[in-house]
Amino acid sequence: MTRQNLNAQNERLKHRYFRFLRQADGKSEATIDAAAEALDHFQEYTGYRDFRAFHSEQAIGFRATLAKRTNARSGKPLSVATQNSTLAQLRRFFLWLSEQPGYRSRLTRTDAKYFRLDEKETRIATARREREAPTVEQVVHVLSLMPTGSEVELRDRAVVAGILLTGSRVAAAASLRLKHVDIERGCVHFDAREVKTKNSKSFTTFLCPIGDAPRRMFEDWVRHLRAKPGWSGDDPLFPATATTQNDANQFEAAGLRRSCWRNASPIREIFKRAFDRAGLPYAHPHLLRHTLTRFGEQICRTPEEFKAWSQNLGHDHVLTTFLSYGEVPLARQAEILRGLQSAPPDLPPDAQAIAKAVVRLMKQDGSSEIR
Repeated sequence: MTRQNLNAQNERLKHRYFRFLRQADGKSEATIDAAAEALDHFQEYTGYRDFRAFHSEQAIGFRATLAKRTNARSGKPLSVATQNSTLAQLRRFFLWLSEQPGYRSRLTRTDAKYFRLDEKETRIATARREREAPTVEQVVHVLSLMPTGSEVELRDRAVVAGILLTGSRVAAAASLRLKHVDIERGCVHFDAREVKTKNSKSFTTFLCPIGDAPRRMFEDWVRHLRAKPGWSGDDPLFPATATTQNDANQFEAAGLRRSCWRNASPIREIFKRAFDRAGLPYAHPHLLRHTLTRFGEQICRTPEEFKAWSQNLGHDHVLTTFLSYGEVPLARQAEILRGLQSAPPDLPPDAQAIAKAVVRLMKQDGSSEIR
């Protein structure tokens, strides 16, 4: 983009919109970046025309152009999911714009709705795919094979154990401090003032009852750091790796720094190495939230217990847990249905109570937003 291309009025509007997303709508920086990228693509298509000159034909033409674009890295056509996401960002922007002074007479909410794929493409873009989450037993096996010969290796094992015990998102895990862990109560405080939680939400997670070994690995690590001379509660729970150059001018690990990771990439690398060592397909850290949800579905005996399990994952609504993470794997789906063939037609009393309670919770939750 050159200075000649820039439209000053458009740029001021975009700045206001991004401020609205951040301050009023509570969106993350990643969401704002996605909105900015979508608007850049649209403005490039229109030759940076003033937003006041917008009409529905521009949306239709951009949608057709988007379908012909290729991914900059792979060189392949943009996926339908990516197209759908880009159009959704533009639809939200123009819906917002249609309510701004000076634009209400020029734009309508109907104009914004032209940023949409057809029904068939939308179904393809939003189709839910089975996530191959590992079982709790598999993750425990991964932990048992992780090396512990150095402080860095002990930290790596504690990272995997900690995420398994809490279901923490990677950004939150990377920003946790020692003071956020309460070993006596067996919980972790995700304080949004200091921890990078989703939607800046604060909540407390109790360590999930998945076995003694992962908990011991995690708690031993916390005690190890607290015993280090000079370390305090403000130091990172999972410190970044200090590096040095060896005789071959190559960088190698040289202990830990008293600072958090700048991003979550090192955690993903830890998971890749750990699962590869165990001979298992790589499971990125977020998949462990699916692991915990499925485990909770198996061990929770009442609606109240599953509600507590849901809250432990940071969800306000139990439906969020069901809809976002509670899909049944295909193999288990087939097993359940085969078992139903020989099951008695009448539901046992406990099942009836659970079904009624789930309906009641659904009514209380209302329309649950996927998180």
